[in-house]
Amino acid sequence: MRVAIPLWEGRVSPVFDEASRILLVDIEQGQERHRREEALVAHNPFERAEFFPRLGVEVLVCGMISQTQRAALSSAGIRIIPHICGSMDEVIGAVLDGKIESGALLMPGCGGDRVRRRRCRSAREKMRGEER
Repeated sequence: MRVAIPLWEGRVSPVFDEASRILLVDIEQGQERHRREEALVAHNPFERAEFFPRLGVEVLVCGMISQTQRAALSSAGIRIIPHICGSMDEVIGAVLDGKIESGALLMPGCGGDRVRRRRCRSAREKMRGEER
């Protein structure tokens, strides 16, 4: 399985749509086999969505992501795990342990209780408004 993670200063980029680099991590039998960085040249959501399958990416772990970009990647067959933050080592470790969706690495405001979910939804709505 190949996982892509947008990279910013050694951490998950907080906004996927603005990321200029991704880390590609190859995982086989629960072990990391290889990692490399790639530039994200395209900024158009649909061009980006075409790029990921060509790289063999199956899963995208990211921070915030616009609805347009999310839909384009999903229709390209990419599984998206959004609202994740942390260092690359923390995130890759959580992927390897099968705990990436446990909630431990959720971005602030995107957690389990109703108030935090509402704040996360508000942030997403603001992002969508900026796209228009």
